Amino acid sequence: MSESSQNFGGRVPLFDPKKLTIAQQAVYETVSSKLVPWAEAAGFQAKLDDGKLVGPFNTILLSPEIANSFLALQASEQEHTSLSERVRQVVILTVGAVWKCDYERYAHAAVARKVGFSEEIISALAEGTDVEGLSAAEQLAQRVTWQLTAERRLSAELYSEAVSVLGARGIVDLIFLAGCYLSISALLNAFQVPVPQ
Repeated sequence: MSESSQNFGGRVPLFDPKKLTIAQQAVYETVSSKLVPWAEAAGFQAKLDDGKLVGPFNTILLSPEIANSFLALQASEQEHTSLSERVRQVVILTVGAVWKCDYERYAHAAVARKVGFSEEIISALAEGTDVEGLSAAEQLAQRVTWQLTAERRLSAELYSEAVSVLGARGIVDLIFLAGCYLSISALLNAFQVPVPQ
């Protein structure tokens, strides 16, 4: 099938890398040099053979100045977080489950495999169902993320439990991470960006 028949961009046609503005080109270069290699190493597609970006990476080119700052926030979160990579993937997949965001679940299922989660755990996290086999911190991250994302509150009981396991800093770091992926899920769902397979 051709790219047009696949409609990889959803509601936004894929940007031609040769026709980008200067601001878009800066975002494109950041994504191509940092995020595309990470995606390829994890096993999900972020760029087509012709150089066009897919997933959220195409959509963010619509607002390149804000996208540049958002990518910097994401890089800072990843570099400075107190959360383990496994806990991070639990948070991201849980946000994807609440939002029923196909591309996010597709991409981060691949990342979750790389950090050692079984297919059963990944599937349960992506669907938002009860998960067996997680560590205490991972279980708590799922519960906190689900409650904050789906119910928009954090109960006193769950807050106390989270402080005892993750610490107050861990809760802040979890919220920054979840916030990034709430934005990404909203972009993907609003523009009906499909999984590129």
